Amino acid sequence: MPMTRINMRAGKSPAYRQAICDSLYRAMRETFNVPEDDQFMTITEHDGDNFRYSASYLGVARSDDLVLVQLTVSNTRSLEQKKALFSRIAELLVESPGLRPEDVFVNLVEVDKENWSMGHGLAQYAT
Repeated sequence: MPMTRINMRAGKSPAYRQAICDSLYRAMRETFNVPEDDQFMTITEHDGDNFRYSASYLGVARSDDLVLVQLTVSNTRSLEQKKALFSRIAELLVESPGLRPEDVFVNLVEVDKENWSMGHGLAQYAT
């Protein structure tokens, strides 16, 4: 059950933001075996004064279209799955909404499965 936080500069259309969510969800379904209807995403938009980034860190030429994606996930995926996820996210965000791959920044936060409660005060994944 990934929880997805998306940070970006303000000013994009609702369709653009929806395309980001749709592409991220598709990438997670294809590479992380995320179940259907398992979508928990937020988008936070920032004005230019509140959205700072390095335009060249590690030799990546970023622009103001940079999208910062943080996925909190259970720590059950292999390194190969993580690499596939990063690659697929970039591919799909290039397709729709048309981001440059340089403007796709993804961070995974892994937690133990028992650290989730998805309602009713229960730890649904705890054994």
